[in-house]
Amino acid sequence: MQGEPREGRIVVVGASLAGLRAAEALRDAGFVGSLTLIGEEPQPPYDRPPLSKQVLLGKVSADRTGLPQRRRVDAQWRLGVRAIGLDPIGKEVLLADGEKVPFDRLLIATGTRARPWPKPAEATLDGVFTLRTGEDAGRLAERLDAGPERVLVIGAGFTGSEIASACRERGLAVTVAERGPAPLVGALGGTLGALAAKLQRAHGVDLRCGVTVTELEGDGRLTGARFSDGSRIDADVAVVALGAVRNTEWLAESGLAAGPRGVTCDAGCRAFDMYGIVTDDVFAAGDVARFPHPLFEYQLLSLEHWGNAVAQAEVAAHNMVNPGPRRRPHLTVPAFWSSQFGLNIKSVGVPTFSDQVVIAQGSLKDARLVAVYGYRGRVTAAVSVNQAKALEYYERLIETAAPFPPAPGAADRIESPVPVPSDVPDPKTLSHGPTVALTGHLPDRRLTLVQPAR
Repeated sequence: MQGEPREGRIVVVGASLAGLRAAEALRDAGFVGSLTLIGEEPQPPYDRPPLSKQVLLGKVSADRTGLPQRRRVDAQWRLGVRAIGLDPIGKEVLLADGEKVPFDRLLIATGTRARPWPKPAEATLDGVFTLRTGEDAGRLAERLDAGPERVLVIGAGFTGSEIASACRERGLAVTVAERGPAPLVGALGGTLGALAAKLQRAHGVDLRCGVTVTELEGDGRLTGARFSDGSRIDADVAVVALGAVRNTEWLAESGLAAGPRGVTCDAGCRAFDMYGIVTDDVFAAGDVARFPHPLFEYQLLSLEHWGNAVAQAEVAAHNMVNPGPRRRPHLTVPAFWSSQFGLNIKSVGVPTFSDQVVIAQGSLKDARLVAVYGYRGRVTAAVSVNQAKALEYYERLIETAAPFPPAPGAADRIESPVPVPSDVPDPKTLSHGPTVALTGHLPDRRLTLVQPAR
């Protein structure tokens, strides 16, 4: 890149949460050049977490979930048009309408889309849905308003479980099918997965684990489904919650290290090319990015978390307009939350990066607890159930690579102070996709993240 970093042309491909927050951060950092945001959806940026919660419950309409702008971004918005290619030599983004958008620096923030039902003829049956966009949520909420006889949810990850929770809160009959041994097991492991299974059944969910849906039946309209164990149910709505697909196909001929696992970048959000050489004018942020984190032994993380999209977008924006010595790494500890079946679940760290777990506070019986996860003798994650106030303490343990199991702190009655295997299954054995994907090498070096005192 030539010239002043706060001038020139920056293009952001992806006009959702990460793209919007990056644009705002660029202007906050003093970027005065041309700024263009390209988004496939025609709507301005909106918030996705409410789609599987308040929108499905009918408390908020899908068109009222817009993201507030923190400041004026003074950008050219190209909404409702898809990026289909990237020319890294000519520095142009090719759009589906034939236009070529030139850039000096590029931010890739194209996120993910819902993984579709693998049988196209069945996927097009009236009554079969996925949930990722505002349009998806609006259509599904309208169908739930009509009072279907039974809703089938395929996949018991966070999205599938939240959909099932909303349906039960509406008083609808729900069947949940999950190939793995329990709901949420791909994100939280066996101990909390067993708790989730117990609570779903207590709330009236027909939960079927260890099975797959082999066929969606109907002639134009969904009427039922068959399972791998030979059973069958009648259902007039099916929601496919099989995880997410990262939107990287448009980069297939770009020469970047981009594929099904995301766009690989360094800790400063700079994308790698296919030969492992870091670029200096192409960056990535949000769900589509795949980056190393020193707290997790430099595993490459792909995170589908709201907070990560914001934090990583801000780091990418800072680094796009600052020279090398002033650039900073993206070292935020991953965090996410979910509300379902009367539970408030919050997590810090990476629960799947673990070999043991201990109930450090509270009780599984009372469904009020903090589970702390460890890997090779150090704390790597903590998950609270209806006890979020304790998480800040455990976040500090993660940041400082504290020994596992942790020393006793302020606690309620501790049900099981002895660590047990975390029982994180191979993602290939699950219906739902992981919200944290871990790939990469495992060097022997261990680092501690040092941050200013709070």
